[in-house]
Amino acid sequence: MSLKIIKLALIPNQTVSTSPTVTRFFHEVKETIEAVSTYRIDAADFLDDRGEVVQNLPTLNMNNSYFNVYINGVLQMDDNFAYTAGEVEVGSLLVSLPEDSEIPIGTPIIMEIVNFNPEIQNL
Repeated sequence: MSLKIIKLALIPNQTVSTSPTVTRFFHEVKETIEAVSTYRIDAADFLDDRGEVVQNLPTLNMNNSYFNVYINGVLQMDDNFAYTAGEVEVGSLLVSLPEDSEIPIGTPIIMEIVNFNPEIQNL
């Protein structure tokens, strides 16, 4: 018997589209942050894209989202941050500074959150 290629014969009856929701939050460091410390930025310490004070930080969609943190315009490693969604005094970003690190006064910290909203359409 000769070899054959076996393949699935499927006719797709659904399509999935994703529409990302991108939000950015801006913070300026008020005092120099020394190494081996944790710096907490509460929701109300951020400004949004319109320059308004943020009232709450959005929930991350499970398995359909991510966030990036930029310090002085440079994308940072993920393990240095902890994100908590929520309202003022609940939502926050924790920045953990490793040894031999420092964030000088006036440095911008930008957090970008991307949530994908998948939609399934039947054909």
